[in-house]
Amino acid sequence: MNLIKRLFTTLLGAERASQVLLYSLRVVGKIPAGNWFLRKIYSVKSPSLEREVFGLRFRNPIGMAAGFDRNGEVFRTLDALGFGFVEIGTITPRPQQGNPRPRMFNLYKDRAILNRVGLANKGLESVLANVRDEHKNIILGCNIGKNTVTPLEEAPADYLRVFRNLYQYIDYFAVNVSYNTTHTQYIPRNRESILAILEPLFEFRRGQNQYRPILLKISPDLTDEEIDLMTDIMVDTPLDGIIATNATTNAEGLATSKRKLQRYGSGAVSGAPLTKRAIEVVRRVYERSNGTYPIIGSGGIMNGKDAKAMLDAGATLVQVYTGMVYGGIGFAGNLCKDLLRSEAPTDTHSTAEA
Repeated sequence: MNLIKRLFTTLLGAERASQVLLYSLRVVGKIPAGNWFLRKIYSVKSPSLEREVFGLRFRNPIGMAAGFDRNGEVFRTLDALGFGFVEIGTITPRPQQGNPRPRMFNLYKDRAILNRVGLANKGLESVLANVRDEHKNIILGCNIGKNTVTPLEEAPADYLRVFRNLYQYIDYFAVNVSYNTTHTQYIPRNRESILAILEPLFEFRRGQNQYRPILLKISPDLTDEEIDLMTDIMVDTPLDGIIATNATTNAEGLATSKRKLQRYGSGAVSGAPLTKRAIEVVRRVYERSNGTYPIIGSGGIMNGKDAKAMLDAGATLVQVYTGMVYGGIGFAGNLCKDLLRSEAPTDTHSTAEA
């Protein structure tokens, strides 16, 4: 089966194969009882999997990270596949195409993806049409960013526009200030530039009847001092948590040949090569904040062992993307089963006589 999937992806290309999967999920979602059928097969329920985080009740701690359902087209079907929450986006005010293709490549030897898609999405208006309909019992997050062509001094206005218009339809927001594969120069790293984005969001939220948590999504390529700064911003402001991390631009130590990497070109790497660093960042944020703030661990979760390690490092919830690409559509349910097994008490009874 893995060989067939690899051949399919090779023939179509990584991004085209992903689009075929998205289309298939959309079709299933439109079939009467399609999502019900998927839920019966893939969803795993247990009280020990449930989490209450920033006022929201999560069915389980496994979420779909931003980047897969960029436009909010299949989040209901992803919920049926067993995810405890789904984060759509990154959403920008206006549609943008991202970088020229090809721009996404599977690194099979590394169990990773190299991508330079950029923040390609259909824009705010298209997403609004997809999320307006009721999605009761589905926790829906939204990752927000700025358009590539927006001048840096106008970036806060882009974030606020998406935030304000989607506010009543979304359960939490992730402010993307991590690596952007379209515009590498825009990586806010100082307190002033981060606060310039966050403060208008806080101000808008203060005037609303409903409270929407706001989280900061950070890059694994930040220095330890920069990670501490992001954590301190969380502690010092009304920020509700941090998502750590996005993909990395560090391609050192990959098993994929240098010749192939040169042919693919630059981009951000997600998947197994990111596991160690993502866990390190989560642990640092957790320790810096004395474990008092929610952290969503994201990056390199390829199996249940990785998910458990991320939670043990201090994450409250975890997110996956590349893991599902390699693990299949039952990946969320499998992770839930692995977590349940890891929590099961060990039978220490022995029949041996003293």
